[in-house]
Amino acid sequence: MRRTPVKLSTLPPTIRTILSNVQSQSASSPNSSSNQSSSSNSNNDKINVNGWIKSIRTHKNVSFLEINDGTSGTSLQAVLKGKGKSDGLTNGTSVSLIGELKKSRGQGQDYELSVEDVKVLGECDSEAYPIQKKSLPSSILRENAHLRFRTSQTAAIMRIRDALMRDWHDWFEENQFTHIHTPILTESDCEGAGEVFTLLDKCQASGESSSSSSLSKSSSSSSIISGSDFFPHPVHLTVSSQLHLEAPTHSLLRTYTLSPSFRAEPSLTSRHLSEFYMLEGELGFLNNLNELLNLIENGIQFTIGNILNKNSKRGERIRKDLKIIQQQINNEKEELNSINSLNDNDNLNYLNEIISKPFKRITYKEALNLIKENYKKDKLIITNWGEGISTENEKWLTNYFNGPLFVTHYPKSIKPFYMLPTTTTTITTNSTTTNEEIKEETVECFDLLFPNIGEMAGGSLREYRLKNLINSLEKNKMNLKDYEWYIDLRKFGSIPHGGWGMGWERWISFITGISNIKDVVAYPRWKGHCKY
Repeated sequence: MRRTPVKLSTLPPTIRTILSNVQSQSASSPNSSSNQSSSSNSNNDKINVNGWIKSIRTHKNVSFLEINDGTSGTSLQAVLKGKGKSDGLTNGTSVSLIGELKKSRGQGQDYELSVEDVKVLGECDSEAYPIQKKSLPSSILRENAHLRFRTSQTAAIMRIRDALMRDWHDWFEENQFTHIHTPILTESDCEGAGEVFTLLDKCQASGESSSSSSLSKSSSSSSIISGSDFFPHPVHLTVSSQLHLEAPTHSLLRTYTLSPSFRAEPSLTSRHLSEFYMLEGELGFLNNLNELLNLIENGIQFTIGNILNKNSKRGERIRKDLKIIQQQINNEKEELNSINSLNDNDNLNYLNEIISKPFKRITYKEALNLIKENYKKDKLIITNWGEGISTENEKWLTNYFNGPLFVTHYPKSIKPFYMLPTTTTTITTNSTTTNEEIKEETVECFDLLFPNIGEMAGGSLREYRLKNLINSLEKNKMNLKDYEWYIDLRKFGSIPHGGWGMGWERWISFITGISNIKDVVAYPRWKGHCKY
């Protein structure tokens, strides 16, 4: 016999629920007067509101509290009538209020809570509380990451991260992808670049000082279990879930994950973190790179379309949070530089432009030629064949084409071992100063460049032929034993397949307009900084 789920009616209502309910009731009875509305059952009943005080305005016989519980960017004004009713209340104090919801006579809100009882749940020392001001430099907030969730901007960013994740989950489900929880501990280095965090080695644990990129597990007696004691071989933190996604793709056809990745690169730029999230997808029976590009473009336009959809409640919440963020950016021009041009009129032109036209597609060779043709006029640094395209040149390319851009078919020599070589050989010049022609093999890959961001995503068709994969591993001087399981995928029912990965924090950065990805993640980690 099926049991009825436990009801949640005993939970106190959130501010988001309270305001949503009263707005729905007002919409369903638009002809009712304000007085009739205020005497309705919804407004006349006592309600319980829990939250934190965001601001206090105290007058002679009345105080106004701005209460927020984080479920949305909209706060509820609470009115305390009577002298001294707000004594002892400070910004940051958590409270439980009992009162009646009434039509507001003031500007800025439709409804307010007429408070009859105030219970302080948690005091907040106004002298010591570091999140007093409405606007604080991002550098200070990063040093107080455990408290910066209480700022309107960080709370809005976290809600947007959540909403965008749900939109992508919806898109993957609609396209029959299966979500996979991939491992964090691995013996493989997906990129082959060696920028991995390795579990603490035994000799480091017992002797000299351990490096900041090592990991240890300490017990109450301060003993250390090293990686070599716990595992029979070196173990790393994953740099990408790609290899582990390829395995289930040989059975489940289309798979994806949104998982943490770790890279021990020393970059201290606004675009790099040591710990970040990657949205990665793999799909089988894929023979054409353009099919992969079409899929990714569709996913991006689907999720942005949801933000702009006037009939989407989730999209409406995102748009409201984007306004909160933009208002904060405008207040902190010196510290937080806006990437995109949002304004108070809900101008989301930068998002409309993304979905208004197809993404441009050019090859790596074509990109280099464009840079060479314009480097004097636009003061660019020439990129030679076999070199990566710099971030500055990536941004220039997106400006040149006025939108997102797929750059495809990079040289095999600068790409990872698992990428499928292009069937035709590219002939190019060896440098910008000679006309010497060389034959250079390219691979079926792409980088997706976004305005003001640079590389947003990257992917490729995968080498699915056994002998070719082994040759590629050997050529890249990779240890075949470490990749035995990956080679097995080519031994037993291998299929043409491909996939991609997108930096989640860069995606959030583009959507929100926050220029530094350290400010769009809950607990940022970068070289020299791992607090909390």
